[in-house]
Formats: sequence, structure tokens, C-alpha cells
Amino acid sequence: MSGAGRALNRTKDRTRRLTARLRRHAGPDRVVRRRPCWGGIAVAVLCYCLSLTPSLLPRAWWLQGLVAGVSAAVGYAVGTLGETVVRLLLRWAGFRIRPRLRRTLWAALGGLGAAAVVTVTAWSVRWEDEVRRVVTLPPHLVWWQWALVPAVAALVAKLLLLAARTVRLGTRVVAHAFDTLVPRPVACATGVALAVFVIVGVVQGFLLRGALDAIESAASLADQGTTEGVHQPGLPSLSGSPQSAAHWDTLGAKGRDFVGTATTRAGIAAFTGKPAVDPVRVYVGLRSAATLDERAALAVRELERTGGFSRRILAVMGTTGTGWINDQGSKPLEYMWGGDTAEVAMQYSYLPSWVSALTEDEAAATGRALFDAVYAKWRTLPAGSRPRLLVYGESLGSFSMESALGGSLSRLTAETGGALFVGPTYDNPLWRTVTARRQPGSPEWRPVVADGAHVRFAQVPADYGIPDTPWGEPRAVYLQNGSDPVVWWSPALALHRPDWLDRPRARDVSPAMRWYPLLTSWQVACDLAGADSVPDGFGHRYGTMPTSAWAEITRPPGWTGADTARLAALLESVREPGLLD
Repeated sequence: MSGAGRALNRTKDRTRRLTARLRRHAGPDRVVRRRPCWGGIAVAVLCYCLSLTPSLLPRAWWLQGLVAGVSAAVGYAVGTLGETVVRLLLRWAGFRIRPRLRRTLWAALGGLGAAAVVTVTAWSVRWEDEVRRVVTLPPHLVWWQWALVPAVAALVAKLLLLAARTVRLGTRVVAHAFDTLVPRPVACATGVALAVFVIVGVVQGFLLRGALDAIESAASLADQGTTEGVHQPGLPSLSGSPQSAAHWDTLGAKGRDFVGTATTRAGIAAFTGKPAVDPVRVYVGLRSAATLDERAALAVRELERTGGFSRRILAVMGTTGTGWINDQGSKPLEYMWGGDTAEVAMQYSYLPSWVSALTEDEAAATGRALFDAVYAKWRTLPAGSRPRLLVYGESLGSFSMESALGGSLSRLTAETGGALFVGPTYDNPLWRTVTARRQPGSPEWRPVVADGAHVRFAQVPADYGIPDTPWGEPRAVYLQNGSDPVVWWSPALALHRPDWLDRPRARDVSPAMRWYPLLTSWQVACDLAGADSVPDGFGHRYGTMPTSAWAEITRPPGWTGADTARLAALLESVREPGLLD
């Protein structure tokens, strides 16, 4: 026999010995190829059907398949655990399920389960159409795509089940390997602990860390780029100009967008028909200074250099994760006040908001550092010549600005001249406080706080008049859509039915939506993927609503409702930031 043949035989012998050893350690029961569990299949079918019920926003067929597959896999785990407990109780009671009854149960589950999957999948098309109509999308779906939902769900569920059983096999191998060395309970505990250690290590150290590193690398490269058509400004009233200490190449991509697309004096004058001045826009990027305090100090020096503290309006603006400032929130002030404005912002990350949300401390610390530095300088000015100090933030930017005020309504009313928060997150400290203190009878999606004395919530302009009581100064407005998953998802949604599902509901929440433990939290979390893919006024899209909100908050002299409508029409084409920005 040749050397290659002998080597091949040795490899075969080693493989057989290793297989026998694994079988000995794994024990007699099949783990990966074991028969399915009746209780697991039953609960999996139930969870699959419930996952197709309406949520906040419409879903693509592939996303619905993913949602249903994960839901079914979780249901299988719950059902298997429940059946195990029932079996133990029946065994303890001396009751044994006869083979004939077992066959009958399986036949009933097969027939009823298949009928339920087909019926609910077909009916879910009507539910999906209803959700699409609520957000003013055409209520038509491609039937063959929706017919693929069960197939996608089955594939996802099987992959998750295979992964779980592989982990269980590994746990059993370790436990049997230690069984001859230590008592069996200790061996089992060792196997479980080792499996948990490996899973956590792989997920955090390899999968999660690797994914975050890849995202961070891509985001860092994007942050160094410049949007096509955006050029370094020449006006001294803008950061990044030749006169600025915040150099153009340190502002980051979104910072360069902010100062490079600033509203011009000519554009403002053309709209208002009155003389205007060039607005001040100050932006400090992560690379503009070494530390947080140095960046905040640089922002104040930039405001001093540009004359920002001598303008009528001074707005401190929180950014989204990438450092974005939505033009829908910044431009209206400049038009309303003839350019006699200064807006200042500071970057805390270049990662997308959905990643930056994992490190909220950076947003909070940056918001506090910027506001405190600006406020400290603002307080030294003569009371009669100070600009009106405003705060603004959208999404994670609203969290940053609320954190800057310590989540305190009293600080907001004492230290600012008004505030606009758009699409707040569940973790916003002030939003949580005022929502929890809403007056009885007012819905969570449009709460009334202290008779609307300072704070009001709106989805459409008519909401500013609710309640019909005097609205004092300073004014704060929250813009939040009833169908915005950024606002309504929270960890508590897993175990507690939310008040925003009470009646009356917001106009853009389907009447057919129901709350289910764990499942609804998963559904709304998946709605985040489509939060930016719906028309303005729904999901996480607020369109030109900041224009009307700023008009209500600042009440520019001589400004009319017709002016607000004209400005909204002018800004209608401005693109809003998405969750991936």
C-alpha cells in the first residue's frame, strides 16, 4: 500500500475513534437530529401567527419573514420548556400518554397548524394593507412575495433551532467528559457555564465587536469625505472658513454639510422681501480639538469671533449620531429672523444613530459641555442685550439637549427662551418626566402637561392649540408621530402594555394593533428598519413640521400663518436625516 493510502487509513481510524468518543460523551439521546417537540411546534405556530398581526409601520415581505422566523424560534423554545415541565408533572402523577393519543395529538397539530399558517398569512395581507392606508401608502402588495413569508420564516427558525441544538450538544459533550471526574451536578453546571462563556465570548468578542469595528471603520472614512457640491465657505460668519479656528477638514462630513449649505443673506431677503444678514453657523467636529472641554471652549470662541452673541437668536443644537443637523430644524429660524441668528453644534460621534445609541453617555456629555459653556458666556452679557437662547434636537440630538438641561423642566423654563425636540427617544429624561405627569384623560401620544402652560406635543399644526388654554413663555414643543418606533420602543414594552395603545389612539396607529408580551416589543424594534421609509408625518419623518413649531415657539414679529405656509413649501424638498445617517 502506498504512503498516501496508509495516511488515508490512519485519518479514517482517527475519525472513527473521535466520533465514538463524541457519541460516548454526548450520551444516548440525539440532540441535533432529535424529533421535534409537540409543545414547541404548537407555540411556534402560535407565535408565527401573532407576529403577522399589525404593528406601527408596514413591512417588506422579507422583513416580515425574518420577524416571523425569530418569533417562531422563540416560541419553540418556550413551548419545549413548557412541555418538559408538563411531562415531569405527569410522570410524577403516574400518568403516561399512550401512543395512540400521541399520534392523535400530532395529527391534530399538523392539520390545525397548517391551516392556521395558511389562513393567518393570507389574512395578514389585509392587515398590512390597512397599515399602509393609515400611513397613506398605496394598499397593494405583491401576492407571490407575501406567499414567501412562511418559507423565509421556516428557514430562519430552522437555522436558529440548529444553532441552539448545536450549543446543547456541545454542553452535553463537556458534561459527559467531566462526569467521570466530578459529581454529575457539578459536571452539568460546568458544561452549561462553559457553553455560556463561549457563546458570550463569540457574540461579544467576535461577532458584535467585529461588526462594530467594521461599522466604525466605514463611518470614519465617510466622516472624512465631503458631500458633492459642498465647498469650504468664505464668509467669516461660518465655521470652517479661512478665518475660523475650527478648520474645515476637522469638522467631519456632516459638519461640513452644516456650514457649507448655510442659508444666504440673498436667499433670505428674496423670501422675506426685507433686508437680511448672513446667519452665523458654528460647528466643532471631533477632530477640531483634543478633549471635550476644549471643543466646547472652541465653540464659544467661534461664537465670539462670528458675533453670535450679538444676534437676536442663539440656538444650541444637538446632533444625531453622525453629527447631522437637520436643515428642517435649522433653516426656518434663519428665514423667520432675517438671518439675525446664530446656531452652534458640536459633534460627539461619526457613527450612525442606531449604533451611537449604544453609547448615549457621549451624547449626554457633549450636550452638557456645549450648553454649559455657551450658557456661562451668555449669562455674562447685559440682560437687555442678550440673544434669545433656544435649544433644539432631533432623535438622539433631543436626548443630548435634554441631558444638557438635566432633564428638568424648571431648568428649561429658567435657562432657555424656548425648545424644540423632534422624535424623542424613550430614554429622554425630560420627555419621560413630563409624559408621566400628564393630566388624566390626555393620551400618552399627545399628553397635556400643566394645562399646556409651557410644554405642548404635536403631530399636526392643529395640536398646538391643545389644550385651549393660555400658552406662556418660554415655550417648548415636542414633535412626535403616533407611528414613530423611535419614540415608542422601550425595554418596558416587552412586559407591559403601553398607554399609547389605549383609546383614543393616534390617527396613524392601526385600530387592529394589539399588545402581546415580548412579541410586540420585537415587532416595534423591527419597525425601526422602516421608520424612515414612509411619507412625511408618519414614522420618524417630520417633514416641515419644525417650521410651524419654531413659529409658535419664537413668534417672530410680523410673521403670519401665511408666511409659515410659504416657508414650509420652500423647504419641502429638504431631505431629512434617516436612521442610518
